[in-house]
Amino acid sequence: INAEYMGKRGHKVVVVTRCYGPRRGVRFLTNGLKVYYVPFEGVRLPPGTVTIPCFFLFFPLLRNILLRERITIVHGHQTTSNLCHEALFHAKTMGYRTVFTDHSLFGFADSASIHINKVLEWTLSDVSHVICVSHTSKENTVLRAHMADATRVAVIPNATDTTVFTPAPAVKYKTWSITETITIIVVARLVYRKGVDLLVDVVPPICARYPHVNFIIAGDGPRRIQVEEMVERNLLFERVELLGEVQHA
Repeated sequence: INAEYMGKRGHKVVVVTRCYGPRRGVRFLTNGLKVYYVPFEGVRLPPGTVTIPCFFLFFPLLRNILLRERITIVHGHQTTSNLCHEALFHAKTMGYRTVFTDHSLFGFADSASIHINKVLEWTLSDVSHVICVSHTSKENTVLRAHMADATRVAVIPNATDTTVFTPAPAVKYKTWSITETITIIVVARLVYRKGVDLLVDVVPPICARYPHVNFIIAGDGPRRIQVEEMVERNLLFERVELLGEVQHA
């Protein structure tokens, strides 16, 4: 969607990602977006499916794409993406402006977080700018990467496509009173990276302070047990509904 709207504003967007099964080479999506599916297979790991680090083996292919498409800015996202870190490193070596976006929260004490934070520190030491999706995410990224200059990090919250997600006509222009029931919906994978620990901390005090507020939580993951324990511990069975995994519409 972002690429489509950037194209309408006169910008050119080219996507470089790993191959997915038989999908390899260059493809054009229905909206005209050009996608390069580079021949790197994904490996299933706890953080998700990622490519095996290949360091300088990716450089000739990426250089060819950047020069052919006359790229001016290289953007990568997600801390656990090897392809992202390598692309930003090679692009900066070639003198391109680079931007990194982080969507998730990571810890500081476990072995996996310690290692990935070192990789993030190495990458962000030389990028032009960093984008985070919340102020909490910004604080987390700045601390993990030991960034001395936090002004290089901007906060751009996740957006909602209001042409697709619209309120029901009956409540579109309604003014809510403090006594009417309000339902807060959370849709996320129930993992630490998505802030489930924060969710577990904020739901009980909100329910205690506002008796007319209810929660619907959609999603599944290893942290679901924490959410269930929170519901049981605070007797919120009538206030918090867990839908579990929800299939794509």
